[in-house]
Amino acid sequence: MWFYIRWTLWLLILAVIGAFLWYTLPRNDVVRITDTYEKRVDFGDNSLFWANSNTGESTEVTGRDIFFIQAFRPNGDVIVYRNEDTGWGWPPYFKFNTSNLQAHATDMKSTEDAPKWVAMKKYGWRIPFASIYPNAISVKPVDGPDVRIIPWVSITILVLLGCVWLAIWSRWRRFWDNRKDPILDGE
Repeated sequence: MWFYIRWTLWLLILAVIGAFLWYTLPRNDVVRITDTYEKRVDFGDNSLFWANSNTGESTEVTGRDIFFIQAFRPNGDVIVYRNEDTGWGWPPYFKFNTSNLQAHATDMKSTEDAPKWVAMKKYGWRIPFASIYPNAISVKPVDGPDVRIIPWVSITILVLLGCVWLAIWSRWRRFWDNRKDPILDGE
């Protein structure tokens, strides 16, 4: 019984860590921008998924103006990004260029007849029924919808986290092997 509880607990911990990394690490979408706009957002139950307002704004306000970028993926699916500063908070993208990014995105708008494809770097999830949007970090033009972008930042972070985990695990195993009682080991 203890065996199943222990492995269930480990799987739950790994699922939480995986979801955290999936939300936080940057990813790239190749999209065609169709519109950019600004909208007043009053935060509710989904306020956890919005950036902090401590990047030069009043913290007493329950809502604020947020930039949005509407786009289409190559397969025709719609995706909407929010565009807000992360500031000095989490995730540590130190993004303070929301207005500049909105201007670049507005400049890269295109139609279906004359598409301009862009790589939108973002973090977060799009959950329509909860009004949760991924946050755009940067936008740059690409050659076409079939371009492949290698996520070097995410790969580097995952390799470093793997090395840290391996170092901690090996030291813990060495500590445990040197300190445990031989009777507990059955020797």
